[in-house]
Amino acid sequence: MGARQGVLAVIASVAIQLTLGIIYIWSVFQTGIANAIFNGNNAHAAMVFSIVLALFGIGGLVGGKLAARFGLRRVIFLGGLILGTGTLIASFVQPEFGWLLWLSYGLLGGLGMGFTYSTTIACAQKWYPHKKGMITGIIVAALGFGGVIFTPLIEWMIGIFGGVGTLYQVGGEMMTLRVLAAVFFVVCSAGSIFTVEPPEGHMADKAAASPKAAGTARNFTSKEMIKTPQFYLLTAAFIFSVIGGLMMIGFARPIAVAHGLYETATIGVLAIALFNSIGRLFWGAMSDRLGRIPTLIILLALSGGMSLMMNVVSGYFIYVIIALIGFSFGGILSNFPALTSDLFGSKFMGENYGFVLMGFGVGAIISSQVAGHFANVSQYYDDISRLSPAFITAATFAGLGIIIMVILRVFGKKAAA
Repeated sequence: MGARQGVLAVIASVAIQLTLGIIYIWSVFQTGIANAIFNGNNAHAAMVFSIVLALFGIGGLVGGKLAARFGLRRVIFLGGLILGTGTLIASFVQPEFGWLLWLSYGLLGGLGMGFTYSTTIACAQKWYPHKKGMITGIIVAALGFGGVIFTPLIEWMIGIFGGVGTLYQVGGEMMTLRVLAAVFFVVCSAGSIFTVEPPEGHMADKAAASPKAAGTARNFTSKEMIKTPQFYLLTAAFIFSVIGGLMMIGFARPIAVAHGLYETATIGVLAIALFNSIGRLFWGAMSDRLGRIPTLIILLALSGGMSLMMNVVSGYFIYVIIALIGFSFGGILSNFPALTSDLFGSKFMGENYGFVLMGFGVGAIISSQVAGHFANVSQYYDDISRLSPAFITAATFAGLGIIIMVILRVFGKKAAA
């Protein structure tokens, strides 16, 4: 019975993460929303996405605390309710009240997503503690595959409902958001039924025998964790690590359009979504062999190098670079939850990872505003080369992430003392 419950918990978590992946394909909505709601201002439209990701961390923190008190099922159900409500409200926003998108899709959407994201990861890790990298990769890969599955479907719906073609015409995008709200309500509420936690000490012997786990001998509460330097190193590394990938996720389609690839620009969105997912699976499993920190150093080097390559490639090679950035970004996202559990234990993983996710939120704000600013400049001057500083910035932050990872590798195991 226990094994069956574990499988059902993972399947439910995967289904929930698939729907959460819809949030990650904001670039499909970016141009239409910018033109229709924000008078063509890309930075203002991108702020919707950055608020989602910033509140995502807070939602993970609050959701983890609530799950410890009220149980995973209730928190995941509540998260779906908040996410669906925020998306539904967003679908009725008019240009004169554009700021409501920041509060509805941004604030409520981010909170609801955070409630469900960290709790489903924590649940799956507890069922399979001896394969944290692989199981985390499976769960978070589902979020990436959600982008692959839903991108063509959403573009089709926008077209069917009547996409935004000219300034201040709100149509297909908003109707599509209403459909997505219903998806969030149904999947999260149904999935929450099966996300039960295993009994105390489940597979503890196998977890202890895991060859590459940096596993701590104790479980840190969040209060204990935030008193350690390892927590601040880990969070800072998260900030720097995600910037390049988030820039590409939010602007994959506009970047392709800016390179003259308008007719095939959706390939950019699909490429980063697909390889983001593959990267989560591949690098999650690989980290069980190589170790989390060595894996993250490799991924940051790849992400930084590909960000610099964006300044020199042209034509369809743009899609190759976008795919490789997505591949490294996916691996980064599958390794940080596992590394958090390695350093601070799995018992309070939901709450602890919520704290670490705050770094993800900070990185989201930085990335969206840097990319949004240079996208506006590039559009104004009709010169794609003006996007170059954004990619150089992303590569620089990746380099800083590598430095912090090296420091964390030296001092990280002291957290277990």
